[in-house]
Amino acid sequence: MGTLLRIELFKIGTKPRSYIGFAAITVIVLLIELALWLDGRSYLQFILQALEQSFQVQGNLLNGNLVSFIILQTLIVQMPLLVALIAGDLVSGEAASGTIRLLLTQPYSRAKILWAKYFAVSIYVFLLIFWLGLLALGGGFLLFGSGDLVVLKSDELIILKAADTLWRFMAAFGIAFLSLSVVATFALMLSCYTDNSIGPIIASMAVIILFTIIGTLEVPLFDRIKPFLFTTHMIVWRSMFDQPLDWGAILRSLWVLVLHIALFLGVSFFHFTKKDIQN
Repeated sequence: MGTLLRIELFKIGTKPRSYIGFAAITVIVLLIELALWLDGRSYLQFILQALEQSFQVQGNLLNGNLVSFIILQTLIVQMPLLVALIAGDLVSGEAASGTIRLLLTQPYSRAKILWAKYFAVSIYVFLLIFWLGLLALGGGFLLFGSGDLVVLKSDELIILKAADTLWRFMAAFGIAFLSLSVVATFALMLSCYTDNSIGPIIASMAVIILFTIIGTLEVPLFDRIKPFLFTTHMIVWRSMFDQPLDWGAILRSLWVLVLHIALFLGVSFFHFTKKDIQN
């Protein structure tokens, strides 16, 4: 398994598209941090001007915690597309080029080959999340310092002490990793069903966009569907910044995400182990 995993990681690392996600995250995070560093205080003052009529706002509100939270809100929604770009090509891309058949001539079972691909894309997802966290938290605290985190919601204002934020960010990144793993296994599943490397990538992106749109529309019919969509539970990381924490809702969403990973992996293994490799 170790040899297979190294092979899969090497193949991911040699694809130029594997670095699109890291480049996109780097550019977007640096642009957000630069914009907030240059004009963030006036932006924050505009957002909080209604509150200042009722509350006395003091302290360094534009700090690394707030900047990191803004970056998370902006990028986590886009990252599934970056993951699908890699995971959707893992099987179908090699089937199209014929390398999957060459790999099957080696003394490895199909199950081990697919496990290696799953673990390889999971490592890729982890590195994406780690890079995002490093740039967001590291750059945020370096440029803006520390301070209490103000989370402004539609119906409430939450203020979290600076000492109470780091573990919440770590948990949020962990949940984001689990959420993106759902996307990775979904794209991997689609990749097992075709020899066209573009199809699974586009299909994964289309499904994610469709589910996201359904989740944002306030329609009675869609309200019945939302609990069954994995995209509904992918945003549960935001709940880590609630006060108090609704652990029941958080754990339910995590359980749903794990079930989706198991389902997509199960379908992937069932089809891949029986698939007739023609190329």
